[in-house]
Amino acid sequence: MRALIGGLLSLVLSVVLVGVLGAPASAACSTAWGSQDKGTLHDHADGPLERVRTGRQDCYDRLVIEVAGSGFGYLAGYVDEVVQEGSGNPVPLRGGAKLRLIVQAAAASGFPASSPELANVGGYTTFRQVAGAGSFEGQTTIGVGVRARLPFRVLTLPRAGGGTRLIVDVAHTW
Repeated sequence: MRALIGGLLSLVLSVVLVGVLGAPASAACSTAWGSQDKGTLHDHADGPLERVRTGRQDCYDRLVIEVAGSGFGYLAGYVDEVVQEGSGNPVPLRGGAKLRLIVQAAAASGFPASSPELANVGGYTTFRQVAGAGSFEGQTTIGVGVRARLPFRVLTLPRAGGGTRLIVDVAHTW
């Protein structure tokens, strides 16, 4: 009888602690964004694409594309192959899936638009590589190698000092 009461007490304490401390971080992630294409191609930016940077969050990896202008179109989606602007040559990407980002903004002078490593994503949960696929006729393409075809979202936010930040978040899990 003592063993039964002790076992029940342990079970009740475990349930109470989980309730107080909360669920694991992965259970708290709301990443029901889907994996279908996002955005439309319509207008070109009135300023160039200047910078790409990345960051890691608890629930997703983030890519930020900084454009000096505003009002531009973009298209983000999974593809079988990311190809270079102008030539159509394939861009090799590490990872199980390839996310193509087309931004209707020309690359700024000095921006490494065809670099195979636009950002260091070593140690990231989802990102495997961020590569430039070139800039041609007012649009720039970026390829992101990801671990798998995971949900993603795209946001646009104003940039301090003018311009726009195009933000692409790719979830760590479904």
